[in-house]
Amino acid sequence: MYIRQNIAFVTSSDGARIATASVGRGPVLVRAAHWLSHVEYDAESPVWRPWLAALSQGHRFLRYDQRGCGLSDRDLSDFSLDAMIADLEAVTAGLFEPFPLIGMSQGGAVAIEFARRHPGRISHLVLIGAYARGSLKRPAGQGHRREAEALLALVRLGWGRDNPAFRQVFTNQFIPGGTPEQHRWWTDLERRTATPETAAAILSAFYRIDVTEQSRALNLPVLVMHARGDARVPFDEGRLLASLIPDARFVPLESDNHVLLDSEPAWTLFLSELRAFLGDMREGKPSALPLEDLTPTERHVLALLLEGLDNRDIALRSGKSEKTVRNQVSAILSKTGHPTRAALIAAWHRNG
Repeated sequence: MYIRQNIAFVTSSDGARIATASVGRGPVLVRAAHWLSHVEYDAESPVWRPWLAALSQGHRFLRYDQRGCGLSDRDLSDFSLDAMIADLEAVTAGLFEPFPLIGMSQGGAVAIEFARRHPGRISHLVLIGAYARGSLKRPAGQGHRREAEALLALVRLGWGRDNPAFRQVFTNQFIPGGTPEQHRWWTDLERRTATPETAAAILSAFYRIDVTEQSRALNLPVLVMHARGDARVPFDEGRLLASLIPDARFVPLESDNHVLLDSEPAWTLFLSELRAFLGDMREGKPSALPLEDLTPTERHVLALLLEGLDNRDIALRSGKSEKTVRNQVSAILSKTGHPTRAALIAAWHRNG
């Protein structure tokens, strides 16, 4: 599926050029930058492409490459939290209405501090696989320091090598449940998005970040979601983050992936919770099913689904396994922007 996006550049307060990309139409939804991204390359990604398709349903999804990464300026030395906040300020300078902000992984700390500094600018805050304390700010007895130092050494030693074995360590932390194709793509992304020196500098900066007090000071609707088996950011850190933020809603996700994959059951729950939190069931949902985004096979499965057949019956009718049908139904829900098959069927009848 081809995703058409608009790539542009803004200038941060220190002169750094930050690459932005937007896709879709409707109320804006902003994602704070995180460590590994490439706004041009992500649109081709078997990992990120489903995210772009799902989050642009009923929204103009706006994201940007972190300084030092992707299409943003590479030759930089300031990777402080203040510099990251300044980049997000530059990206959102033209937005005059309050907007929802997503913070994933390291981007969660940036989103939290931005929301604290700019009360009233953020309508909803969504934190996914995020944390308040970097690895070197967590209790010393839990081995975080030794692991952090080992990973930093690995980045400096093997990040830029043609042999992907070094980078595969990080790939296995981010998407252990990925397919061989997704692993190959993610490992290549690491090489494309940043130099070894920049990757290590950014990682080191986030290891030392602590937005514990900023989290306690938030006063807006906040949704925190975290995978139970997350190997990159421990589940306990997500649970701690939710406990720090007044009245935050916490949703555990049954997954081992730091970045959710659209083929796993947790993906459907994630989209359902996100859309309910943002109010997409009432406002920003597209009025018709975007059938042009579906493959011929998915259209056939959709036709059977609209007859009221369950996964078992669809599998029998089409000669497939139930697992294959389940994955195809999840893809259909993602591409059409509906959290459940019931919502999809209702939208189909509503729109004739």
